[in-house]
Amino acid sequence: MKKVIAFLSLSLMITSFVSAQEEAKKEVEIDFNRWSIDLNAGLSKPTAPFSTNYYASNTNFIHGDLGLRYMFNNKFGLKLDAGFDSFKNKSESFEFEGKYYRTNLQGVINLGRVLNFEDWTNTINLQAHTGVGFSFMTNDKFDGNDDMTNFILGLTAQFRLSNRIALNTDFTMINNVNQRYTFDGIDDPAVANDRGFNSTIYNASIGFSFYLGKNEKHADWYIPRNKQLDELESRVAELETMMNDTDRDGVPDYLDAEPNSITGVQVDTKGRAVDMNNNGVPDEIEKYIENIKNDKPVSKDGQSIEEMINGGYVNVYFDTNSSKPTAASYNAIQFVTQFLKANPKATAEIIGYADEIGSSEYNDKLSAARAAFVKDVIVKAGIDASRLIEVGKGEDNSVDANSPYARKLVRRVTFKLK
Repeated sequence: MKKVIAFLSLSLMITSFVSAQEEAKKEVEIDFNRWSIDLNAGLSKPTAPFSTNYYASNTNFIHGDLGLRYMFNNKFGLKLDAGFDSFKNKSESFEFEGKYYRTNLQGVINLGRVLNFEDWTNTINLQAHTGVGFSFMTNDKFDGNDDMTNFILGLTAQFRLSNRIALNTDFTMINNVNQRYTFDGIDDPAVANDRGFNSTIYNASIGFSFYLGKNEKHADWYIPRNKQLDELESRVAELETMMNDTDRDGVPDYLDAEPNSITGVQVDTKGRAVDMNNNGVPDEIEKYIENIKNDKPVSKDGQSIEEMINGGYVNVYFDTNSSKPTAASYNAIQFVTQFLKANPKATAEIIGYADEIGSSEYNDKLSAARAAFVKDVIVKAGIDASRLIEVGKGEDNSVDANSPYARKLVRRVTFKLK
């Protein structure tokens, strides 16, 4: 049975290492921490071999182990660790006292990720560890060390306290090969002649895993995102942005030849303002100007023109890295200019924005340049500069910076009338 356990230990360690290498080849980015320090302390119980009338106490509280663990991915890793056990006799046994030292190289299988624990918990985990190592025993009944080889097999339950630390409880079985003395320190010929899998120690301990690294999570708790799902979500987000209707004319931006036409102005199927007389001014703007001249009430769907402008319905848009408006945006500038001419006491705040591409310092200057350019156009159209205030607001980070359609919406100048 013990030989079977040793064979399983070696097989599991080799399987863990090979599987880890295969998984590592699939990874493109490292966005989890790999290193940890595992520190545990608890109980030790040697069970065999013992001489007649010698028994170990069931409550040997002196056990400790310290391990340095490296995870190839979130399922497989290796751990180099060292352990110490101190044990003595039960009250009904003859007296003895021994100490056991070991060091091991172990393969680690992160069962929580293999078995998809994340489907029902993100705080509880389970790991199996197994490997081989060197160990020796000392005892008050013999001189020197009893050197041996060991095979170790254990199960660790984890409870995540934070992204940097987890609470561990571990149960481990150790089988020794080539042990000469019994645990009570007797040079037993039967043990010496066997020198096979004739020794077993059990450890039960509690401790902590301390996670090292700059990333948010350790491999113990890392759940890789599905790349295909990420791509699908990105495409859906892009489509949602493309379906935005910035100027609220009923034509999605990706089909809109004039994505900044004035809200409420009649447009054709391509989102272009209707201009029957081809004079460059939308027909409804001409009607608005005519109403002003004739002192007729000016409103659209219950909203005053001033409310529409202040509500962000009239915007001037820009290409990337440009302080000059797009050709279609001059209608918006003309609309605001005509309002100011019709309302001599009105003033306007001209507010420039930039997208998140580039440095903040550069975008501050670009947004101010855009506001200044629009102000200059309005001044040249006959509006006194004292009625205009230009403001550069810098970056507008209210949209997805990775979407070119979304960035297009924030490269703009808006107006606030007073």
